Amino acid sequence: MGKPRSPKGRARSLHERLKGEYEAVCELNHENPFQLLVATILSAQCTDVRVNKTTPGVFDRYPDPVALAHANQGELEDLVHPTGFYKSKARNLVKMANQLLDDHEGEVPTDLTDLVKLGGVGRKTANVIRSVAFGLPGLPVDTHVGRLARRLGLTEEEDPVKVEMTLNSMIPQNERGEFSLRVILHGRQVCFARNPQCAECFLNDFCPSAFNF
Repeated sequence: MGKPRSPKGRARSLHERLKGEYEAVCELNHENPFQLLVATILSAQCTDVRVNKTTPGVFDRYPDPVALAHANQGELEDLVHPTGFYKSKARNLVKMANQLLDDHEGEVPTDLTDLVKLGGVGRKTANVIRSVAFGLPGLPVDTHVGRLARRLGLTEEEDPVKVEMTLNSMIPQNERGEFSLRVILHGRQVCFARNPQCAECFLNDFCPSAFNF
């Protein structure tokens, strides 16, 4: 088969090869949508490994929106301190929990418009919740997804929302979440921001950026 020449062709090849290499797994530990929402808010500017070390204490102390909505700010800050930006994250978590109780009967909403209104939730987090917790269409664009999309010539956009819109036109709706998870894994394991491992990469035969670092 010839080398894909168009962005859509490269996206299709990327999607198929990633399926054969990675299991689409969210690396944030959680047991329900509420826990995933908390963990994803805490993951901003923080590694999943660090978040996973922090959330057991948070979930134990605040197992549901009711408990979190009534959290002592200082106590919550102490618990989430290892994830960085702990003051704003603690405020956002309490705000989010109160919004769930006031506006959604204590349940995590599924609609993107409702999710992005919650404290600490942007479009990327909302798409994580939709795709991972509910199996709905959603393509989270983090730094890994954006970087690989540009390196593979799928887009030249820097803005995450524009990257998402471009990728959405190339990836089947019901596979967008899994696509994002696999791209993230490849970015973490092979296509590093610095010194990507092009010689070991199974995409190097059609990646326009291969061996150019």
